[in-house]
Amino acid sequence: MDRELNDEELQDLFAWIDKIPLSRPKRNITRDFSDGVMAAEVVKRFIPKLVDLHNYISANSTQQKLSNWNLLNRQDCQKLPFIRKVFSKLDFHVPEETVRRIACSSAGAIEPVLSTLREKIDKKLQHTPNNILNMDYYDTRNQEKHHTEVHQTEAKLVAQLAEMKHEEKKVQKNMKLQHAVKLYPEMDPTFRLILQEKEHAVMALQETVEILQMKVNKLEHLVHLKDMRIEDLTQHLEMYKSKGKTH
Repeated sequence: MDRELNDEELQDLFAWIDKIPLSRPKRNITRDFSDGVMAAEVVKRFIPKLVDLHNYISANSTQQKLSNWNLLNRQDCQKLPFIRKVFSKLDFHVPEETVRRIACSSAGAIEPVLSTLREKIDKKLQHTPNNILNMDYYDTRNQEKHHTEVHQTEAKLVAQLAEMKHEEKKVQKNMKLQHAVKLYPEMDPTFRLILQEKEHAVMALQETVEILQMKVNKLEHLVHLKDMRIEDLTQHLEMYKSKGKTH
């Protein structure tokens, strides 16, 4: 795994990576794969049941990057039964020192790991063709289910956006009232009290808008993941159909 790849091997590896749909643009392989998230997506692409992507968090901090890689490398999940084994299921393990070099974006650290991971994935697929064909992930009914889930998620997103726009209008209206308090300090105390209450309402609404924006971002990410899953389903179904015709 620590051996240096030659130019031909590197070009072949890069071409393989480029064909895999990932959640982030591929710009610099050293930095792109440093947090372990895209490595998890690579495994998910070929053996989806091995990986729960929500357990892996995109990160800039070295500590979080190491945490992601440690999850992939995990061999004993008894303490955290909800965490699935990934690399160990592929008879694969990345040494701790290599993980640190990858997390620190050291040049030449990730390429041999991805090359070996590719070999392990290919070997796993060769030895379990029946299991793959029988997996629910590739079932046509499941494909329809995922399409439905995406449409439902998009509907929720539209509703959330509409709600957010409504709340923003409230905020703008109440901000005008808040501005009036400052412009007319000698106004009637009763009216001032009402405007002060509105000022508190503005703050509450601003917090609501921020929360809604977070929800929107989360839903957009979910839609993206669903799109990736549907694309995978379509590609694999076409592949298996073509194999069936040849046999």
